[in-house]
Order: sequence, then C-alpha cells, then structure tokens
Amino acid sequence: MDRQQRKQHWERVWAEREETTTSWFQDRPEVSLGLIERSGVWRDDPLIDVGGGASRLVDHLLQLGFSDLTVLDVSAAGLQRARRRLGTRASAVHWLECDVTAFRPARTYRLWHDRAVFHFLRDPDDRACYLAALDAALTADGQAVIATFGPEGPLKCSGLDTVRYGAAELAAELGSGWRLVEECAETHYTPADRAQQFGYFRFCRAPVRVAETR
Repeated sequence: MDRQQRKQHWERVWAEREETTTSWFQDRPEVSLGLIERSGVWRDDPLIDVGGGASRLVDHLLQLGFSDLTVLDVSAAGLQRARRRLGTRASAVHWLECDVTAFRPARTYRLWHDRAVFHFLRDPDDRACYLAALDAALTADGQAVIATFGPEGPLKCSGLDTVRYGAAELAAELGSGWRLVEECAETHYTPADRAQQFGYFRFCRAPVRVAETR
C-alpha cells in the first residue's frame, strides 16, 4: 500500500465511523500516560503523537499540563474530529496532516509516541522511512514510546494486514542506536468486546561509544 492508498483508506475510515466505535478507541489511554509519566519529560518539553488522529491522549496530556504538543496523522478527517472535540483547547496543539513515512520534521521533540502505526508498515522501505523520521525528530536525549500488536495480537485491523512484534523484534527494527528501557503488555478490549494483545515499549537513544585511542 502506497502513501496515497493509505491516506484514502484512513480518510474513508473516519468518514464512515464514529470515534467510539473504532476498534482502537480508548477513553483514557492509561498505559501510554504511564509510560510518558515515567519517561521523566517535563511538562513544557515538546511531545509528538504520531498517528494520533482522534485519539484522546492529547486531551489527557493537556489536562496534565503539557504545553508543547503536536499530533500527526495522515487523515485530515481524523485530526478534525480531535480538534472539534477539544474546542478552544485545540489552539494549544500543533496539528500536522502527514504520512509518517514522508515526515520531514521542522523541529525536534523530547518524546515520540506511537500507538499502532508502526505495526501497519509491512513494507521494509516504509519502515525505513518511519525510522528515519523518528531519528530526525528526536533530540539527542529523546525517547520513543511505541505500541504494536503483540505476538498473539491480530493479523488484521481495520481491513489492513499488520505485523506483530515482541520486544526483541521491535528492538531489532530500531537498531543499535536505541536501547529498550521499559516494556509492558496490555489486553485491549474493542468496543465489540474483542481482546487484542498489545505490547508497549519505551526506548531511549543508546549512548555513542567512542573508541579509545592509545
């Protein structure tokens, strides 16, 4: 699936579905909020939610006092849902309509959050573009919170095939420049009461080792 097809797919999803009926809906994303809290980022540090769409993570981060938030999503309709829901508070958020594989960040962030974008990227070239965007978007001390379907998670979601990851598989994708510092599992129940296994992983940049000289 190329970028145009991805955009068309997600615009159609948001045109046809109510937010609370989507399989990924969470009224309060507890696991994400806990990982962000334990990352140690400050309330005025810049954070980006990749694939945020109409997610309610941004609502809760605003309530917690985070003041430099960006939400990126390929779907204009998904972003518009979130902006309407937030009302006047939407002006406190930076909104970016972009496919993450084409993202060329104009600034850097202390934390990158992604719940369920990476596991849709089945093409190795798409994953390479994602990781290049991740690398360019984060500060030298930045962290990434990435959630994917776990080893027993669904093979399809929203009509699309997915890739399932455990900690070792995701760490291998990110490469030696990243160090896994925390992981946790979640059984997410969809509005139709179907169980989905998720893995959540918090990574930080691995320190660069300088070769000793004699």
